[in-house]
Amino acid sequence: MDALQYLQKVGGVARTGQLLDAGYSRSDVANLRSQGVIQPRRGVFLVRDHKKELAAAIRHNARVSCASAAEHYGLWLRAAPSHHHLACRHGNGTGFVRHRTVRFDPHPTLPVAAVEDVVLHAMVCLEPPAAAAMAISAIRLHGVPLGLLKDQLAADKSRPVLTALRELDLRAESIVEVDAQHLFRTNGIAFDAQVSIPGIGRVDILIEGFLIIEVDGFAFHSSRKALRNDLARNNTATVKGFSVLRYPPEVIWYEPDRVIAEVRAVLQQRAATFLPS
Repeated sequence: MDALQYLQKVGGVARTGQLLDAGYSRSDVANLRSQGVIQPRRGVFLVRDHKKELAAAIRHNARVSCASAAEHYGLWLRAAPSHHHLACRHGNGTGFVRHRTVRFDPHPTLPVAAVEDVVLHAMVCLEPPAAAAMAISAIRLHGVPLGLLKDQLAADKSRPVLTALRELDLRAESIVEVDAQHLFRTNGIAFDAQVSIPGIGRVDILIEGFLIIEVDGFAFHSSRKALRNDLARNNTATVKGFSVLRYPPEVIWYEPDRVIAEVRAVLQQRAATFLPS
């Protein structure tokens, strides 16, 4: 690939030294400007559709981390942050969220912190359940050891960190499941997650042994067969005496009061049914 293709491959941002280390000549580097590449300052090259957080990292001699690095590692995060999160040991520069502690070797080609540092920064910086979601996805997708996170954060006794550690439930299989668990936990509703029920299969959440909560993803019911199978599961659950509530992500996220009200209504109805006469 030529120098422009390489630049596009690494997120649209690179320093001269990185391009030379990749095997391109100074002539190749000099020709980038004639190909529409921007050079905001000496030794820095940007394609026009570059990743803004990468440019910020280069500009501040830092590494992208925490919420700003979630997309680069495919970590679970509902929305991009309003400010860049950068890891750097110096105190220069403003207009970004600064993370000073860097423990691991960074990404080999991008100005991005190691996934381990990204998660550690998130657990200190982000509110739950966002911190837990990023950590759980890093463990599931990248094999980051849970023990490593606990060891590195053992000395941090702040409430957000302790909450994030407590909410690391590795049974969650998606960000919306993490958010649903957080919703129930903060409203005092005990539950079990990813429970296998004979004749029904595995359910996302089970409350008081009879109320099944299913959190449906955006790609749910991708075929008629999937729809039939799911309807059969619901029917089997009802025949076996279970109650079922299903929610898409947007209801968990934007109508949490409705979810809690409906869950409590079902629990109250069940309790009333079994009250001694």
